Amino acid sequence: MAKKKIGLPPLDWLRVFEAAGRLGGFSAAAKEFGLTQAAVSQRIANLETWLGRTLFVREARGVSLTVEGESYLPLVQDSLQALERNTEDLFGKSPRELRVAGLSSHIYALVLPNLPEFLRMRPKVQVLTDSVARRSSLDEEKTWLQIRYGRGTWPGREAALIAQEVLVPMAAPGVEWGTPLVDQRGERPGWRDWAAAAGMDDLPPARVSFDSMGHAIAAARQGMGVVLGSVPLASGQLRSGQLCRLDLPKLETREGYWLTWPEDRVRSKKQRALIDDFLQALRE
Repeated sequence: MAKKKIGLPPLDWLRVFEAAGRLGGFSAAAKEFGLTQAAVSQRIANLETWLGRTLFVREARGVSLTVEGESYLPLVQDSLQALERNTEDLFGKSPRELRVAGLSSHIYALVLPNLPEFLRMRPKVQVLTDSVARRSSLDEEKTWLQIRYGRGTWPGREAALIAQEVLVPMAAPGVEWGTPLVDQRGERPGWRDWAAAAGMDDLPPARVSFDSMGHAIAAARQGMGVVLGSVPLASGQLRSGQLCRLDLPKLETREGYWLTWPEDRVRSKKQRALIDDFLQALRE
């Protein structure tokens, strides 16, 4: 195939080629753009004539990229993404909405107390929250900006630390060490881990046990005993005096609370600036 043109091919041809290469066929590309398969095939043929190279192998079962097509595809994808990102930065409107998903206890403890500061920083932005019942549900949640608990490593996602998890004995005012413990089951270190780290031999008995840190903190706030509570999740109640830290050692962990999003989702500087402001408010 002789080279017929030089320079940059028409953008429409490049976009169709990128879709066909990414989706693995002309039919899928046609569906994405609302075109006929014949129209997609014609645009690809025009691009191949322009370049003087064959980009797809046509077979009875479908099409596949040639070696030259495989080499050209990532270059086209990077260029189209850069063009979209720079166009959005230059001409796009500032985001008017921020939507975040997380466990109800995380929304309550980490987002709500810091919303006034964020809304002061971004007075034209509307905030929407989506609560999930279980951490596993976050993988299926459509809201892409999420608050997660863990060590900050999730495949395909970026993560920024909001607060490191720190556990301390805490209780309602007037409740002292030696009263029954409030137990919290789950992946966090528990009372036995705390006792081993603190060098404590004997622990008071536990009368109640919860599978939620939020419920365990609420039980302690009602005077039901001493909880090994999360400082980030109980910070508001500690500040208000509803809970008090006991004069006992704290237990630092390797986990934390993170603001996360898909690696390919935050494309423009304006989107990133919005997330940075939200993160700054959450860290307050």
